[in-house]
Amino acid sequence: METPQDVAATLAKFNILERDVALIREAGRRLEGRFDAFIAEWYQWLCGHAEFERYFGNDRARLERAQSMQRVHWQTFFSGMLDVEYFRSRRHVGAVHARIELPNDIFIAGMSEVRNQIARELGALQPRSDDLEDMIAAIGKLLALETFLAIDELTRIQREKLEEASQAIIEMSTPVTPIWEGMLLLPLVGIMDSIRARDVMNKTLAKIAETRSRVFVLDIGGVAAMDTAVANQIIKISKATRLMGCETIVSGISPAVARTLVELGVAVDDVRTTATLQDAITIGLRLIGADSTSAARALA
Repeated sequence: METPQDVAATLAKFNILERDVALIREAGRRLEGRFDAFIAEWYQWLCGHAEFERYFGNDRARLERAQSMQRVHWQTFFSGMLDVEYFRSRRHVGAVHARIELPNDIFIAGMSEVRNQIARELGALQPRSDDLEDMIAAIGKLLALETFLAIDELTRIQREKLEEASQAIIEMSTPVTPIWEGMLLLPLVGIMDSIRARDVMNKTLAKIAETRSRVFVLDIGGVAAMDTAVANQIIKISKATRLMGCETIVSGISPAVARTLVELGVAVDDVRTTATLQDAITIGLRLIGADSTSAARALA
């Protein structure tokens, strides 16, 4: 939520001055008693678009609730009380749009239609205001601010949902599994980026601490491509596990990945690597002192 300082800074960005606020309040006084007709006209406009049927259909009660909330919305708009609570209420509009999945195009088009309706209403009033053009311009500034706040909040919510989904996918696709007493295995499949590499680091170190494992096999045979950042993260993983007394073996180094690492000049001298997962497990079993024949039979 914005602070009073945030509010002041945002109003300055949109060039909403004290005179603009005074003009908006004057417009509200001139339009007093016209809000119901104004709202009805706007919903008549919305009737011409598919979104009206989608969100209201024949639900008269829902339509009346929405119109009632619109009445409060415009009363607040023309009050000119541009404080933290005002910003919160406008962000709530964006949260509602995110919840009902209202398309941005109909929202922005609706705000444009609102501006046109207000301009027509004010222009038709008598006596005509000497500051009519400035009044409409001030209203336009505030409508632009309202549009920004709603879209910004909607975007924030969508971004959080994407991050949560991405994190869930990472967690499901990063299972550090004990395959023998003292040995962990993590097979990586799909896209490997820096974020996922850091997640691998965190989960691996936590699992090593939990199981006291001495060998960690990181199989990257299912990783299609690798860049310098990811390669360096793998080297860091190897060094970090070694500090905890656990040796990392990177298996599944394909010819393409090997060539990429050489071309990128990544220093892998301190990392134990193998071409296949089987080779890595064989080496790992030797390192923990397990009988490779019986272990291989148990793991088969």
